[in-house]
Amino acid sequence: MGIGTPIGTARQGHTDELAAASSMTASQLAQAVGRFDGDKAAMLLAAVRTAERAFSELDACDDVIDQASETGRMIADRLSELLAAEAVPDIPVQLDALEAAFARVRGTDATRTLLNRLLGREEELGRRSPTVRRLSSFELPGLPSAYRDETGFEDLMAMAAREEELAPRLRDAHAERLGQAADHLVCVVRQAADAGFAEATFAVESIQEARQAYELWLHCLAERRRDLD
Repeated sequence: MGIGTPIGTARQGHTDELAAASSMTASQLAQAVGRFDGDKAAMLLAAVRTAERAFSELDACDDVIDQASETGRMIADRLSELLAAEAVPDIPVQLDALEAAFARVRGTDATRTLLNRLLGREEELGRRSPTVRRLSSFELPGLPSAYRDETGFEDLMAMAAREEELAPRLRDAHAERLGQAADHLVCVVRQAADAGFAEATFAVESIQEARQAYELWLHCLAERRRDLD
């Protein structure tokens, strides 16, 4: 889904203005402030107002991140409930809402990058982002089956009896596979929310893994229905 928002568009205008100001040469700055005609108090007031505006912009960005973080935690809680209830149609709605929260944070990227550069925080921003744990079907518990028994069966009745014997283990294995996939999905969303989606690479990878975890959960659900329903 797209990430363009009205908020992002308006903020981009502020970013462009700040970028233009920060790229001025000393002579250009002198020309720009020449209108004060030696009025140092007016120049100081203008400088203070400019600084206040910069910090206000950064505070606004932080507010967006905080709101996205709170929204992400609420989505994680809701996903936990929906997965437990196996409410399949409602889960993609929450994943879409997760992407929307990330998109709002992405709308602040340019402003945050510029202001953090001006504040000398580039080194802090350059730190390695956390990694997203992946989960594949190969890491889930296997499903017991009479077909996997090393000893053969004399007839179909004997195989059916073995399948019936394995039924409780099969139910437990399906429940464990579904539970692990669901827990992983919720965990990935919570970690992204805790970070406030502020680190773009980590946020993108987290959302991708959340989508993949949902597909894995759907696969586990289909297998259980095939075997037990």
